[in-house]
Amino acid sequence: MNQKMTKGYRSGVAARLAGLPVETLRVWERRYGVSDVDRSPQGQRLYSSEQVHRLGLLKRVVDQGHAIGTVARLDAAELAALAGVQRASGVQSLKLAVVGAALAQRLSATRTTPLLDIVAVCAQLDDAEQELAGASADVLLIEAPEMTADAMPQIRSLRRAVPAKATVVLYRFCDSATVRRLREHGCLVARSPSDASEVAVLCNTALTGAALPPPGPTKPAAPRRLNDEELAALAAASSSINCECPRHLADILLMLTSFERYSAQCANRNATDAAMHDDLARSAGHARMLMEDALERLAYAEGLPMPAR
Repeated sequence: MNQKMTKGYRSGVAARLAGLPVETLRVWERRYGVSDVDRSPQGQRLYSSEQVHRLGLLKRVVDQGHAIGTVARLDAAELAALAGVQRASGVQSLKLAVVGAALAQRLSATRTTPLLDIVAVCAQLDDAEQELAGASADVLLIEAPEMTADAMPQIRSLRRAVPAKATVVLYRFCDSATVRRLREHGCLVARSPSDASEVAVLCNTALTGAALPPPGPTKPAAPRRLNDEELAALAAASSSINCECPRHLADILLMLTSFERYSAQCANRNATDAAMHDDLARSAGHARMLMEDALERLAYAEGLPMPAR
């Protein structure tokens, strides 16, 4: 079999690596002929790593305001110059330190992961800290089919021994608490994909991927201005006028207040998730304060009696 015809990314994987919705890639190809790609023996479109790199540059220049019709035929060097980025010599592979014999074998056997370069391998997590110590890798890739909380100390120690830029943990079975703890420690956690090409997407996402959103408000929310009975009275009064927004706002406030209390209780019950639920409670409280302001302004505008304070 011709190796060139079997080496490459399918369109869905190529699009995600380039940061594009696959539907956008299909439209660009149909209308503007942005890619001239090989096909597999089964007729699937296959993209080389260089073509994925060019698609990423196309997205970048389009995001900068250039019409796709005017840049669709430019080569990678021209697109890089237009985007104002320095053109790298070739497409850089991601260097992986891999834990998991089966995963390493799948990645080595397939010809659909040209962006992944395995620089170190260990068969199992128990031996990884010793065998991989000092490995120079972009991504520490760990596959543990049955992941449990017992693996957390080993993973923490391994990350210190292999100072990779990102860590990806793949599993087949894992409890939600362990997944949450791994993510809290900065790991990208996902079920092991059946298609080895998807591993490239996960590694690329972990390395360049989205930063966590900023934490919520640090200042505690003010106490409630309106209790449940007062909100119910406002909701009942609003039913006698044309505008029903006070009633809707009262319902939203009841839900926010309930969620605020619920999150605070979760923070008290679960030490592992305390910080997260405390943040949720504060965020709900600040959202409640905004809705209380809105309801107060609306009540005065509609002539509804506000409780005396």
